[in-house]
Amino acid sequence: MPGEPTPPPGEQPLIPERLLDVPSQRLYYLSLGLLLQAIKAFDVLQNIFASDATTYYGRKWIIVDFAYIVTLSRLRIPRLKYSRAIVLLQILSIWFLDGMLFGGISLNLGLMGSSEISGVPSGIPNRPDLPSTPEPFRLSDIFAPLTFGLFSFNPNSRDARLLGQHTVRMSPISTAHFNPHSHTFCLPPVSSAHVLVPILVNNTIPTHVRYSFTPLGSGRVEYLELGTKELKAIEQARVEGLQIVRSKDVGGYDEYDDEDDEETDAGARLQKTQSLVHLRFSKPGTIRLDRVLDSSNVAARLVHPVEVTVVPCPTAQYTDDAVQDVRCAGESSGVDLTIDIRGVPPLSLQWSKDVNGRKEYFLVEGIEDSSHSHTAQEVARARIPQKLKVPLSLSLDALGKHTYNLESVVDGMGNVVHLNEGYRDAKITRSLSVLRRPSVSFKACGPGNPTSLLIGSEAPVVLTISNTDPVDGPWDIDVRFEPASGDGKRIKPWDKKLQTQENKNDVVLKADVPGEYFVTGIRGKYCDGDVLAPETCKVVEKATPTAEIEWKRIHECSGDTGVSASLVMHGTPPFQVYYRTQRDAEPPRDLFKTFTSSRGELTLQPEHSGHYYYTFVQLSDAYYKKVALDGPSIDQIVHPLAAADFVGGRGRRVVSSCEGVTVGIEVDLRGTPPWNLELQVVGPRSTDALEITDIKTSPTRILVPIPSVIDKEGGTFDVELVSVVDRYGCRRSISVPGISVNVRRVKPTVKFYGKHGQREITILEDDGADLPLRLTGDGPWTVKYRHMGNPDRLFTAVPKSPNDYVHVTQKGVYEILEVVTDSQCPGSVIASESTYTVDWVPRPSARLDPATVCTFEPYNRSHILPPICKGQDAHVDLELTGRPPFQIMYNIARNDEAGGTMVLDQPTFSSIQPHTRFQLHTSIVGRKYYEVKQIGDSAYPLAKHKNAVIPRSDRLLFEQEVMARPSAKFKNDNRILFCLNDALTSREAISNDGGVIQLDGTPPFQLALSIRNLAASQVHKETIEVHDKTWILDLPSYHFTSIGPHQITIESVQDSSHCEQKELHPLRRSIWVDVAESAAITPVDKRVDFCVGDVAQFQLEGTPPWSIGYRINGKSYTQEAKKSPFSLMQQQAGEFTVTSVSQQQKLCKATVTDLQFSVHPLPAAQVGHGKRIFQDIHEGNCDQAEIVFTLIGEPPFTFTYQRAEPIPKKGGKPGKVLETHTVSGVTTHEYSIFSALEGTWTVTSISDRYCRYPTQSDGVVEKTRH
Repeated sequence: MPGEPTPPPGEQPLIPERLLDVPSQRLYYLSLGLLLQAIKAFDVLQNIFASDATTYYGRKWIIVDFAYIVTLSRLRIPRLKYSRAIVLLQILSIWFLDGMLFGGISLNLGLMGSSEISGVPSGIPNRPDLPSTPEPFRLSDIFAPLTFGLFSFNPNSRDARLLGQHTVRMSPISTAHFNPHSHTFCLPPVSSAHVLVPILVNNTIPTHVRYSFTPLGSGRVEYLELGTKELKAIEQARVEGLQIVRSKDVGGYDEYDDEDDEETDAGARLQKTQSLVHLRFSKPGTIRLDRVLDSSNVAARLVHPVEVTVVPCPTAQYTDDAVQDVRCAGESSGVDLTIDIRGVPPLSLQWSKDVNGRKEYFLVEGIEDSSHSHTAQEVARARIPQKLKVPLSLSLDALGKHTYNLESVVDGMGNVVHLNEGYRDAKITRSLSVLRRPSVSFKACGPGNPTSLLIGSEAPVVLTISNTDPVDGPWDIDVRFEPASGDGKRIKPWDKKLQTQENKNDVVLKADVPGEYFVTGIRGKYCDGDVLAPETCKVVEKATPTAEIEWKRIHECSGDTGVSASLVMHGTPPFQVYYRTQRDAEPPRDLFKTFTSSRGELTLQPEHSGHYYYTFVQLSDAYYKKVALDGPSIDQIVHPLAAADFVGGRGRRVVSSCEGVTVGIEVDLRGTPPWNLELQVVGPRSTDALEITDIKTSPTRILVPIPSVIDKEGGTFDVELVSVVDRYGCRRSISVPGISVNVRRVKPTVKFYGKHGQREITILEDDGADLPLRLTGDGPWTVKYRHMGNPDRLFTAVPKSPNDYVHVTQKGVYEILEVVTDSQCPGSVIASESTYTVDWVPRPSARLDPATVCTFEPYNRSHILPPICKGQDAHVDLELTGRPPFQIMYNIARNDEAGGTMVLDQPTFSSIQPHTRFQLHTSIVGRKYYEVKQIGDSAYPLAKHKNAVIPRSDRLLFEQEVMARPSAKFKNDNRILFCLNDALTSREAISNDGGVIQLDGTPPFQLALSIRNLAASQVHKETIEVHDKTWILDLPSYHFTSIGPHQITIESVQDSSHCEQKELHPLRRSIWVDVAESAAITPVDKRVDFCVGDVAQFQLEGTPPWSIGYRINGKSYTQEAKKSPFSLMQQQAGEFTVTSVSQQQKLCKATVTDLQFSVHPLPAAQVGHGKRIFQDIHEGNCDQAEIVFTLIGEPPFTFTYQRAEPIPKKGGKPGKVLETHTVSGVTTHEYSIFSALEGTWTVTSISDRYCRYPTQSDGVVEKTRH
């Protein structure tokens, strides 16, 4: 890596950089270390909840961490390579950490004389309520925990003081049972097949097996022997085979694996003294077990029967005879199958039939050779397998898929072979399908329902197939054709074969000649079908449509006005007749008309004059479209009749007139110009005729004079069309709806309405106002107005009634601007009453009373009130404007730690008077801010105007500083200890914050204290000036002159704010001081000899707690005591001496010189020199076992031993105690006994000159009573 120095050749990394660069080596190895530590953390959590796992985890991580550090040093990775000393220190450190994490090492951070007993010998009563002396220090105590149980050096454990056991056992009788579960065995038909026959042995381990083997059908006997090596090889192969079988079970099943599973279950049910060995055979025959020997050449007793026969496994399969796998419904013949069966007779065969998912099982038993006899020779050869053929006849009486499976076969020996577990084999499965017979018929064609054939085209004839099976397709259909009568010479009959398309059941035959079609048969891939009705279809040819046409001219006064045609049509209705018209030189137009019957009339009367030419072009009916029609034509000169109508006719119209003496009316004229038009003007009292001549254009506008009576006062008159005359002088009366003329002589007007001329209104800000209008004329009207504050914006209103309103929401002056129009005529605005004023009710407001003492801050528009003490009543006066009652919502805030403000509350208060008192909040110390957010009155109640918030720049804001009241208290009420004649100063006696006073307020403080001596009934008072908020008692001028309790009380406190002090804490106002003399200690009994585990009692004088100093074998210790008398359990042998005693936090210490005694170690005993000895003796002989006891301690000895039921070598709980003996007065350190009995000898207790082990709990009680 660039930038890193190249190390010398001898210090190169173990892994060359060409394989892995140095940074990657560091990354990978450190990542591995981090992963190991994460796993270690997980093991620590497991170790906490699994108390029995401490030793395992400790050993594991000592080895893993050692290997990690040593491997790191061998890799020589730069920046991770350390000297040997550093590596050794790393190993020791990580081992120490492992010991701490997994319980191998524990640290006592307190004093050496702990109040809890640790490592109490198992024979000493465990008294956790008694303190004890420390255990003796041994170098092994440091290394033993690090081994996590690999080595144990604790002499106080029960195994160290009462060690060893001697077990004497009687040799039992061994047995061997060949094929203990009476299983049957057979060899599968594979070359590598073999079977394992078990031998169940009890109370022995076989090393030599002898057996005889007789092949089937042969009298020759073979004798074979297997040794330890061969038996182990067979067992190892069996175990490996079981593992392979279990892995194969995940993906499949083998019918020959059941025997292995049974053997596994049998092995799991064995007793402790039983075991299994197996013999392997790969050839069929009879096996006889002759002898089983153990390592001592002792023969096991054989359990009958001792013979097993292995035969070939039975098999069954279908023969290779060809069987048709598809059959048709209705066939009378069934299916005959043949099965080959091989095995030891008599055989049983189970087979199944599955028809369309419905499965049935059948069993055939007693299958054997028909020539089989039961003579003596045949019985001897009964185990020879035979090959048999079994016929199986089946009837096919259901449609669908038929499947016949061979399920299992059982031979005469009881061997069962499942043939089709988990797979299908063609040799054991036969499948065939029974298909439906297809059927065919014509679709939508039959007798009485022929198919129509158009000339020159083809007609589809559909044949449909039903009751089919897809497997049988495609199908062939036989069709025969017979021509229609009379066409036999022109068209010949024929026979055809049609085939269906894939996935289609219909066949379409294109018929192009008339005649009759017959279906003669249908045949599928496998099955012949049936012909269903209708089996015939007749095709009939349809003729083209024709028409007979007769023209007639239409003549009126001015000449020909049109033509009419009478039509008689032949074909199939409905008919469409296509015809063509042409006027003069204009382009011709093609038109058509539909007739639903065979006869019809067609009338043509043009509206305009000219030379017209009419001809019929084509004719269509239900089958043929646009067949050319060679029909008659006609031409004529047409002069249409004159006609007239009002423009926009088809109903009576109304025309309005607001000014002038005439009214214009539009008239539409038809015919040949010029025209003369006659009208009638019908008034309320008279009717006037009006004739307009020489009208040359159409439409035309006619000015009709308004009758004089209506012209003056207004009203309504009608205009009617009477007749029209064209250029040829033909007059034609007109009968069309007339026109009604509405004449008005009064124009509409508009104005604002107000009582007594007052056009103004006052509303709330959020409400709207309806400004009243007064209109004349006929509605609806259109009125335009504006707001004077925004004169460029115009508003439009459409009043519906003369007394309607204009709705507005803004205050100000509104003005009607322009001329008003109603439904008929334009109007005008009354200028003197065209404006209206809208005002708002003013919102309520609040301000401070001018007499309020405060300072105004222009920066934030805040009124600063004078400071006040906490809890003192305070208020300000507010002046309110508006309509009472008032509601005032305001915010209360204080400063927060981030330098901003924090809202504490948002209350609301009400007032009935415009001058109200606002209560200030002084319960919390700090700067308070008051901001009036909303004000409501009777016009603007807060409940309806929640969103009407006063703008922040217009809000009333005032603030005030609330100062804390001074207070003082002791930090806690712990009692303080002083000795006689001590001064009240800050010293070691004042601990645990017992003499600390906490002050609240603004420094400096004036603190008044009193010291009361209860014994002398004296009170001393003193005042101190304190500049901090914490003060430790320090009055050097005061001395404690008498013993007993003293009380120090806080009388009063003042700070610089001159606020009245708050009530002092009743429990922290005073503190107690205990003044005591020196402590003393005396023993309860006068014993000078103690044993390890004994309890020594002492009487203490003084005030608890006490601290006792003592020395064991020259080493000093300290023990705390909270009550008297004080008991101390002895855990070290040697000289014990009490050196000092002190009381109340080690004060008032006294020296002790005359209190000492001796502590003796506990005795110990061993059986068989502390080892576990197992000795076998034989029944019936004169064998005896010597049991040796080793005694440790000061003679003479007394010990107790017992004989119990034997303990197995692998360990276990002790058995039942058979006998117990006590031996006294033993002066030597070794003692022996001889026995021919079976059992386990152990020592239960031992006593020497001074002590007994295990100690008696009642003895401890007796000693504590002295």
